[in-house]
Amino acid sequence: MKYSSLRLKTVYNLIIMRAMRVCLLVTCLTCVFGIANSQTPDTSKLLIPIVKDSTNTYLTLKQCIDYAMEHQPSLNRALINVDIAKTTNAINLSGWLPQINANGSLNHYIQQSNTGSSVVSDGSTTGSNTGTTTTSRSSAINTFVPQLSVSQAIFSPSLLYASKSAPLYVKQAQQVTDSAKIFLVSSVSKSFYNVLLTLEQINVLKEDTARLGKNVRDTYHQYVGGIVDETDYDEATITLNNSAAQLKQANENIIPLYASLKQVMGYPTEKQFNVNFDTLQMMQDIHMDTTQQLQYEKRIEFQQLATQKDLQNQLVKYYRASFLPTLSAFYNYNLDFQNNKLSDLFNTSYPSQLIGLSVSVPIFTGFYRVNNLKKARLQAKLLDWNAVDLKSQINVEYTSALANYKSNLYNLQLLQKNVALAKRVYFVVNLQYKQGIVAYLNVITAESNLISSEISYLNALFTVLSNKIDLEKAMGNITY
Repeated sequence: MKYSSLRLKTVYNLIIMRAMRVCLLVTCLTCVFGIANSQTPDTSKLLIPIVKDSTNTYLTLKQCIDYAMEHQPSLNRALINVDIAKTTNAINLSGWLPQINANGSLNHYIQQSNTGSSVVSDGSTTGSNTGTTTTSRSSAINTFVPQLSVSQAIFSPSLLYASKSAPLYVKQAQQVTDSAKIFLVSSVSKSFYNVLLTLEQINVLKEDTARLGKNVRDTYHQYVGGIVDETDYDEATITLNNSAAQLKQANENIIPLYASLKQVMGYPTEKQFNVNFDTLQMMQDIHMDTTQQLQYEKRIEFQQLATQKDLQNQLVKYYRASFLPTLSAFYNYNLDFQNNKLSDLFNTSYPSQLIGLSVSVPIFTGFYRVNNLKKARLQAKLLDWNAVDLKSQINVEYTSALANYKSNLYNLQLLQKNVALAKRVYFVVNLQYKQGIVAYLNVITAESNLISSEISYLNALFTVLSNKIDLEKAMGNITY
């Protein structure tokens, strides 16, 4: 009885094995027949390639910044304003140099006044007072008086103010240029990172689309072979279409991002270039020392306010000095040509020269100077309060930038681990699905988690890079 039972089990196992072989053979023949009849869908049409530039020009971040320093319109306007400030100072200080003027007047008297009369004796011995009465005129009928005048300022409150404030105006214009450079470095860097972020997203989406395309083809073959349901193939196609749509959107978004980068660089719109970057160097540069203390004096806004206070103090000193007299020296040289005949006017000249000092003492100006001095002092107090408010704003900006940098850096480290875990989970789940252990819904979930973790990691990476720029700007560490 035991022998018969064992024999029956052996026969049963042989029948099962032969049945499985027949099913496997039928499945293979069905797949071959399906492939032979070209019923496999063409998923390659769903793969959208990244938009590539026809030019071979590649620019790093530093090269983009260097280009912007030479071609950005706002920075060039600031540089021109420095030259304008220097030229304006030269105009204001020209009063210290000798002022030379030449002028002249040509006169023809139609009627002249008599200066007086005199009696000339005729020489008679009689006691009568007889003689000839004559009158004299003030000058000849025709006169021409050319004059050369030279004046030299010795002391003038307005010229003294121009001398003291001239270097401050140049410093102010240069600080505006430095502020424009800092803003330019920040803007170009962030625009550059936005382009890189989108390019990296495109690469991730390309890999995801290619992976999903392979899944669609594998699922289709399994569906034709009767291994999986039609819903698995439909779900794989839906996932692929969603990934392809995201890839298309990313490819379209890169165009305006490049245009924005060109705009902040001052790059010609008709020319094209590609960005070049070192991922390893970027990861090394992402870290910075967060233990540094905030120094307000390093901020360009604080330096600009200090220059404004210096200018205001010079204005206060000017209104104080406006009560003092103005002193200058002068020299005049005259040539006086006189003659009753116009043709003989230049035959004889009567030159004269003089030198002297000119003093102007303002005695009463309707309280103009007093009120201006009071106004200048009040404006100086406003700048003091502006400094207090600016310190508060800088502190808020610094603490916010520091908090964002620290939190996003920590988030980046966690997301980096999530990417590694998501890749591992997807590999295991996809293998289990191929072995028939789990449903395709698990593959879709793992794929969604993988692409989400990769995109989130890229967003966090470039967010931290932007946060670092904001933190360096808040600390006043951006110099160029």
